[in-house]
Amino acid sequence: MLKKPLRGVVPPAITPMIDNDTLDVLGLENLLNRMVAGGISGVFILGTTGEAQNISYQVRKELIKHTCRIIDGRIQVLVGVTDTSFPESLSLAVVAAEHGADALVCAPPYYYTPGDDELIQYYNHLSKRLPLPLFLYNMPANVKISIKPQIVQQLSENPNIVGLKDSSANGTYIRQVVYLLRNNPEFSMLIGPEEMLAESVLMGVHGGVNGGANLFPELYVSLYNAAVNRDFEKIEQLQNRVMEVSLSLYNIGRFASSYIKGIKSALNLLGICNDYMAEPFHKFEDRERNIVKEKLIKLGVLNKENRILFNNNNLINHDEFQNKYLQNGQIKIT
Repeated sequence: MLKKPLRGVVPPAITPMIDNDTLDVLGLENLLNRMVAGGISGVFILGTTGEAQNISYQVRKELIKHTCRIIDGRIQVLVGVTDTSFPESLSLAVVAAEHGADALVCAPPYYYTPGDDELIQYYNHLSKRLPLPLFLYNMPANVKISIKPQIVQQLSENPNIVGLKDSSANGTYIRQVVYLLRNNPEFSMLIGPEEMLAESVLMGVHGGVNGGANLFPELYVSLYNAAVNRDFEKIEQLQNRVMEVSLSLYNIGRFASSYIKGIKSALNLLGICNDYMAEPFHKFEDRERNIVKEKLIKLGVLNKENRILFNNNNLINHDEFQNKYLQNGQIKIT
């Protein structure tokens, strides 16, 4: 059963792949088990960080199946069903329900821009056809439209729509939504930009869908808990660490895809999964990869001999990682 509201850190998982048609299942197991061990409350697959719109429907369905199998009810599983095709959204939703996911997430259709009335009609119609509860997904940078706070409030009255994942990075927007939903305590409010996690929780947001938790789940869980407990000294310490991660790894390269490439490259260097990017994008070449390695060394989680180091906010030590998560040596520290 979906928790209402859903609280805590719900990472937008990357999609580990070997090639365009092949899911890296072992890498997915390493990734998910490590995040669960880090204390996350749920996982969101097939979102922006998961390259959902760039991977085939077959791989999407395999990802849903294997994620639900690996998680096995330990935490909540949210599945992205954003699409320009209404039937395809429904098809993915059915697969998610069949394999035991807890909820669905859907951004507005992103080719023809819907008007406000059309958007309300779309979500109400979609939610009635879905087999699982629905989270709205506000992603104006990628879909050309923002779900206005008043529309969120109106849609929150639909019992099948249970939350909002906001990636606007707009503090005023967050404030407005929290205020408008103050009398609906079960409606989940989650934010994407990890740089705003602590301040958003202090505003009344229930948790974060933070990409960096693919890499360092304990760090983001600790920051969330510090914000819940209003431990401002710890918030400052952990916030600085989050900013170090963000500024170190997300802006290598010149393109919007550099954020995902940075996370995937770091995960590969940490021996967790492959770093293949679904086309039309491609993984970092050696020059950028070496920069990622240098950044991980400066962050104190990797040394020059490519051994993972213990960090009090982030990673288990190298030998424990090898014993607990790597199977038959198939994933190697490169």
